[in-house]
Amino acid sequence: MRPCSARIAEATTGLLVLLLAGVPVSVAAEQGTAENHTDPRPGIALIIDDLGNRREQGRQAVSLPGPVACAFLPYAHFTRQLAQQAHTSQKEVMLHLPMQAADHPPVDKGELTLDMTRYQFMKALQQDLAVIPHVSGINNHRGSLLTRHPGHMAWLMQGIGQHGALFFVDSRTTPATVASQLAGEYDIPSIERKVFLDNVRSADAVVEQFRRLLNIARREGTALGIGHPHPETLAVLTRELGLLDEYNIQLVPVKRLIEIRNGRKTSWQASLSR
Repeated sequence: MRPCSARIAEATTGLLVLLLAGVPVSVAAEQGTAENHTDPRPGIALIIDDLGNRREQGRQAVSLPGPVACAFLPYAHFTRQLAQQAHTSQKEVMLHLPMQAADHPPVDKGELTLDMTRYQFMKALQQDLAVIPHVSGINNHRGSLLTRHPGHMAWLMQGIGQHGALFFVDSRTTPATVASQLAGEYDIPSIERKVFLDNVRSADAVVEQFRRLLNIARREGTALGIGHPHPETLAVLTRELGLLDEYNIQLVPVKRLIEIRNGRKTSWQASLSR
């Protein structure tokens, strides 16, 4: 067996060659393992939030090209119908989980709040999950208050772990969020939102944010964006998603983006131990 120092030197030399060739670190790391290099292009995932209230805009979101995830409010009028359509269209179905915000009192049915007991919290979470068919993941709706509290985020991750193979997306509605940190502590597959596409509701602003998402993916290897079923957002995505091959970017499901991101970390660590 070769000495450890020789193996480290070999791995480092290989990485330097890739860097000099202009390959991003995250992509170079992914290419180190056979199981993760099927598509070396930077990857993005997209989630459309707030679905279920409007049927026609929901249908348009479900009809977007490619594996765009659809996140549904649990008690919106058209949630079950649209979630079934999303599943039939091979889209990821997500629970857009209402959580208490810092700037207003609870307003959504099924909302998780700071004053709940653990029993109340867990019961509300299970009820929210039960009303949406084919759920594969969760992200927070609002939550600028709740996601900064470690105890409640620990309850959330425990509840997710009890439900099965779900992933969690931290929408990052506050810089003080600890949700991703707690997801890691409880071994829940997770990822953070990098870009909100439509905080400003104009086509030009959405295009600018979408390009920002692509640039982050090129720099970091992966990036996740969140948008809403606004006409401007849906029109831009319908056009831009058809151009991803020209941009040399791949669109993947959220679950796959999490695997790619984690796999890249793992492959880089593994290359040093060979």
